[in-house]
Amino acid sequence: MHALQPTARPIPTQRTGASEGSAGYAVVDVETTGLGRTDRVISAGVYRLDADGEMVDHWYTLVNPERDPGPVWIHGLTSVMLADAPTFPQIAEELAERLRDRVMVAHNALFDWNMISREFSRAGLRAPVEQRLCTMVLSRDLGLPLANGKLSTLADYFGVQQRHAHNALDDARVLAEAFRPSLHLARSGGVPLPLTTCVAVTDLGEDGQTVSASPARGSWGATSYRPGRKRPACPYPNPGRWREGGPLVQGMRVAITGDTATDRELLEDRAIAAGLHIASSVSRLTSLLVTNEPGSWSGKARKARELSTPTMGEDAFLQLLADVAVHPGS
Repeated sequence: MHALQPTARPIPTQRTGASEGSAGYAVVDVETTGLGRTDRVISAGVYRLDADGEMVDHWYTLVNPERDPGPVWIHGLTSVMLADAPTFPQIAEELAERLRDRVMVAHNALFDWNMISREFSRAGLRAPVEQRLCTMVLSRDLGLPLANGKLSTLADYFGVQQRHAHNALDDARVLAEAFRPSLHLARSGGVPLPLTTCVAVTDLGEDGQTVSASPARGSWGATSYRPGRKRPACPYPNPGRWREGGPLVQGMRVAITGDTATDRELLEDRAIAAGLHIASSVSRLTSLLVTNEPGSWSGKARKARELSTPTMGEDAFLQLLADVAVHPGS
């Protein structure tokens, strides 16, 4: 494989046409140095599938992270093995060609998207992915009787043999073979595919903060890889729902769902510092849901639609955070 050098401008993107993508799917798996914002991709595997889930081709590469490779006991890739591998900017164009015009499919897809998006951003590029599909969410929507959300469990259900766990190419193959019957089940059962719009990650962790690995990766329904943090209780009572055109008010209960260009933990910290309460779920008491995709399939977005909870995009939320109104009881 000969890696191609990236251009100096952002890679152009095209929005997918039909809801299932104009060119099919790119089933992706990446292995990384860790699970935090500053961690790097060290290998990537991609299986391209057509609109019916049939394989078109596959591709794999090692990536030199130019740093310690992290948990070698998990992915098996040592510094010696990665020393002569291309860096991410050197494989960016080739990976982009594998992703372009396709729905990106991954197991716990938010993790793979965040890692890939950050690598493209570091290279001064944008990953050409408009939508992603998480097979963990699809499995739940299909009602598959799985004991947990592990890839190995999904593979066993469909009789797919896993040969080399935590090898990016083999994990992508296993997922591609499990995704094909899942896709057919969704179509035959009239189950909508849980497509999520991808928001490019711009927070690259350049402040040097790192996040320790958490066993939550791969667990059923996991959406974060950070150990849980106990936050101080909000000192203000809930003033009620946010009203369109009005300010945020101290004490409002704010839930956040989906991709955010700002690192989620930093976004929550800013909200808490402004006197807001960060809610882990949506209920009748929720003042506002912050989401860049109000029509998404996330549990919070679904509940917000059910309860007619006000929603707001990330950019608007950040603007209002600059001037949060004092609680009327203060």
